[in-house]
Amino acid sequence: MDLHLDLSGTRGHRDEIYRQIREAVLDGRLRDGDVLPPTRELAHQLAVSRTTVTAAYERLTAEGFLTGRVGAGTYVRAGAAPRPAEPTGLADGVQPRPEWTDVPAPPKAFTDPPEFDFRAGAPDVRLFPFETWRRLTTQALRSSRAELMTYGEPQGDPRLRTELARHLALSRNVRVRPEHLVVTSGAQQTIDLVARVLLRPGDLAAVEDPGYPPPRLLLGTLGVRVAPVPVDDEGIVVDAIPPDTRLVHVTPSHQYPLGVAMSPSRRRALLDWAEDNGAVVVEDDYDTEFRYSGRPLEPLHSLDSHGRVVYVGSFSKVLSPALRLGFLAAPPALAEAIVKAKYLADWHSPGIEQAVVAAFVAEGGFARHVRRMRGIYRARHDLLVDGLRAEFGDVLEPVPASAGLHLSASADRDLRGFARKASGAGVRLFSLGDFSVAARRHGLLFGYGAIAAEEIGPGLARLRRVFDSGPE
Repeated sequence: MDLHLDLSGTRGHRDEIYRQIREAVLDGRLRDGDVLPPTRELAHQLAVSRTTVTAAYERLTAEGFLTGRVGAGTYVRAGAAPRPAEPTGLADGVQPRPEWTDVPAPPKAFTDPPEFDFRAGAPDVRLFPFETWRRLTTQALRSSRAELMTYGEPQGDPRLRTELARHLALSRNVRVRPEHLVVTSGAQQTIDLVARVLLRPGDLAAVEDPGYPPPRLLLGTLGVRVAPVPVDDEGIVVDAIPPDTRLVHVTPSHQYPLGVAMSPSRRRALLDWAEDNGAVVVEDDYDTEFRYSGRPLEPLHSLDSHGRVVYVGSFSKVLSPALRLGFLAAPPALAEAIVKAKYLADWHSPGIEQAVVAAFVAEGGFARHVRRMRGIYRARHDLLVDGLRAEFGDVLEPVPASAGLHLSASADRDLRGFARKASGAGVRLFSLGDFSVAARRHGLLFGYGAIAAEEIGPGLARLRRVFDSGPE
């Protein structure tokens, strides 16, 4: 590997080479088995004699830090225990803007799940179509398409946008031209792009309360004032949206976290409000593929006749959050500006992943995977509802929901402390209080995407034992 050594301002080059390599081994930057550059090559890089480098290597070898193999080079020796590197830089140097102090630390990763994982927001990645994905990825790489390995179009792979336009028209009655679709790195980036294009510091945005925290936190870091608006059993309360609001973020198909669907009359009222007030509505249509009962409701985008709705979708819940792929359907007047914002943010989303998703949708694999997962998640949903009635019928009242990967249950008291206690007992889940700003909704949120069906019953039984064990 390349080895950076700084000999500027030094005279004892041999001793300095020895010292810096020794420090790199001790603090773990050089690890057991790493190969050091040949003496001739390192001497050329440092503009010193080969004898100087050789002498430093020999001393390090004699002290047990390096070992040489004839014809194979010089290696870091096994058993050299690293110590933590000393921190560098000024502890009280540059500080972030005050808005960032209110943003909590990112949540713990889902890669180390608890014994019973009821956390909302995660699909069952164990059922990801690995074999099909491997085949399509191999095909994309074998096609020798050089454009997949260089800078791509900020708007997204044209084939993927074409397939998305067809898929949305058939599955959601969202009719959008490919040139008005923008591929993003997930729904979160979509909100960021739209806000940067439309909002100035000091503008007002509205979010659902209770609601998904990241949009509210993100808008706040941009200097936007954020108004939490209550949600009832028909969705966001339109009459409670402040009149000078410029952007409203909603999850109408499966409200997060309550799970209710926005009623048709409330949808029309929200669109009329947006037109009367010159605002934009960001419609996050996540989880809509997993509807288990009732007729699908028309998306706001399909009802919009004034170009007020930005429709947002993502592959995180349907396929895998590791793909970091989402999309938005922009009103024609906004599309060009959003593409520019995407270019300035990160230029483009990953090219190979876009090509593979396009092929997966085109050959019907996406539709088949959705149908398969819909049946699996519906069975888990039903098991969870039955289990909650059996274990918590005296404590929790499930909120009716016919879609998605989570179910909320209302309670008459704050259960945030209980959720923390359950985590210590191997049952991880969220409380509704974690998603409330002013609404003060009490209860628990049960995700069933990441937990296997056979674990739901034992997980709820464990949770009940924790509940009965006393105050949190």
